[in-house]
Amino acid sequence: MLRSAQLLHKYGNRSQNILCSFRTLTSANSLQERTLNRMNLSVNSELVFRILRSCSNSPTESLRFFSWARSHYTPTSVEFEELVKILILHRKYESMWKTIQQMQKQQLSLSCDTLSFMIEEYGKNGLIDQAVEVFNKSTNLGCKQTVSVYNSLLFALCEVKMFHGAYALIRRMIRKGEVPDKRTYTVLVNGWCSSGKMKEAQDFLEDMSKKGFNPPVRGRDLLIEGLLNAGYLESAKKMVRRMTKEGFVPDIATFNSLAETICKTEEIDFCIDMYHSVCKLGLCPDINTYKILIPAASKVGRIDEAFRLLNNSIEQGYKPFPSLYAPIIKGLCRKGQFDDAFSFFGEMKIKGHAPNRPVYTMLITMCGRGGRFVEAANYLVEMTELGLAPISRCFDMVTDGLKNCGKHDLAKRIEQLEVSLRHV
Repeated sequence: MLRSAQLLHKYGNRSQNILCSFRTLTSANSLQERTLNRMNLSVNSELVFRILRSCSNSPTESLRFFSWARSHYTPTSVEFEELVKILILHRKYESMWKTIQQMQKQQLSLSCDTLSFMIEEYGKNGLIDQAVEVFNKSTNLGCKQTVSVYNSLLFALCEVKMFHGAYALIRRMIRKGEVPDKRTYTVLVNGWCSSGKMKEAQDFLEDMSKKGFNPPVRGRDLLIEGLLNAGYLESAKKMVRRMTKEGFVPDIATFNSLAETICKTEEIDFCIDMYHSVCKLGLCPDINTYKILIPAASKVGRIDEAFRLLNNSIEQGYKPFPSLYAPIIKGLCRKGQFDDAFSFFGEMKIKGHAPNRPVYTMLITMCGRGGRFVEAANYLVEMTELGLAPISRCFDMVTDGLKNCGKHDLAKRIEQLEVSLRHV
């Protein structure tokens, strides 16, 4: 299967014209087969898949297009499965099953991914009997009951709060010789946590451990992530505090999830303290840790801490890319420390960490807000010399500001620069 970008590259403007015409036809709910015939399309598998993917929000039109296309070529399982996904996503169950029957007539089988998708969609809509039916029919549909298929039914059962059924399914899965993977544990733990059943989640993890089926990640991490996914932030924080007191460290993915959630509530101090605690216990932060913490610390004015975090990331071998150091510049400007911001910005450039257009735009904007219009003008010129086009709002703000503070010559030069760029 070719990805959409590859297909577009392959078909070029021809594909874009077809898609544009098709969207025009379907937007008024009036797909005309005769119009399609007049387009003289060279119908093949890749083109049909591309159009189905592009029109996935229009199930009826997608089905009509596919029915028309089938008379011009022989579909593969790829297009059939794309249509099946579109139909079940929009609850067109009858049409979906008719499409699957057409597949079977062509001796084509559903993939495990599509079967799993069907089971989960039924679960999301509370149709657990239908989800179980699809699971039981999996062999007849040409798909083995793999771990991923079991996990999908597990997800469907948890969606309707049938936790005892979910646990029974895991026992059956083990009897059949399938080994639970991370998602098996995550789905059930998330389900229990979302219903406030922490004890059941813990008992399940302990029981599986006793049976020799240890989760691929530690049980405590699964519980923390389950609590976060269920919205129980305080309980998750409490669990992390207890872990660190006992000398245990969450894995990096769990820590980052927790840090990101806490930063959204603006409890930055707690987050930074937690970072230092777990680092002392041996946690090795990754780049995502710094992408979460540096902007958060900068936003609340903890600039020294943001610098410390940036230096830690550099010591670990990470390059300070623009979105990592830009929040510090913005934080300095907010505090009125423009000279420090300019100095730090210059240092980043000297060290080869080239700024991009959003960084320049932010810095020019902050300069304007702080009345530093001369510096803003210099950065406008600098970014154009680097081939980065300033947005018109920046030009307007800088020229108006320069005029208001009596810098008419410089304002005129900036206006001339804007005009020259428009004519390039």
